[in-house]
Amino acid sequence: MDMVQDFPGQSRVWVYQAGQPFRSTDLPAIRAALGAFARQWVSHNQQLRAAADVLHDRFVVLMVDETQAGASGCSIDKSVAFLKQLSAETGVDLFDRLRFSFRLPDGEVSTVSREEFARLYAEGRINDDTPVFDPLVDTKAAFDAAFEKKLGQSWHRRMV
Repeated sequence: MDMVQDFPGQSRVWVYQAGQPFRSTDLPAIRAALGAFARQWVSHNQQLRAAADVLHDRFVVLMVDETQAGASGCSIDKSVAFLKQLSAETGVDLFDRLRFSFRLPDGEVSTVSREEFARLYAEGRINDDTPVFDPLVDTKAAFDAAFEKKLGQSWHRRMV
């Protein structure tokens, strides 16, 4: 997310992981909708300094610099409603938290169910060195440092 280089480390982050990649033909419209949402996102009638993007064709990332205005419960609810609408329009589920994404040896990103993730580990097709993605990061600093890390260094290790 190059556009947020000047956001402070304590900026809030929300990552929504798609159960499958968005269609490449849908990505320009999705990015445009995310940009429009971020530009008009307000909290208690105050404009939020926000950014949004899609990473690896499957992660929707929202970020708010709360040094200017904080995201309130109502503004967060608006973002969830927007993402539910986006999910419905694209047919891609953004709210299944029991899926795991990891990087394959060829660099591609794959997303599988918890059961499939555990099976792949048991079969040795993924291991403690496999890069995984952590959609639970909640600040820009955490996102920059730990959104992608080795499975053996992640909470994902408890799931295999």
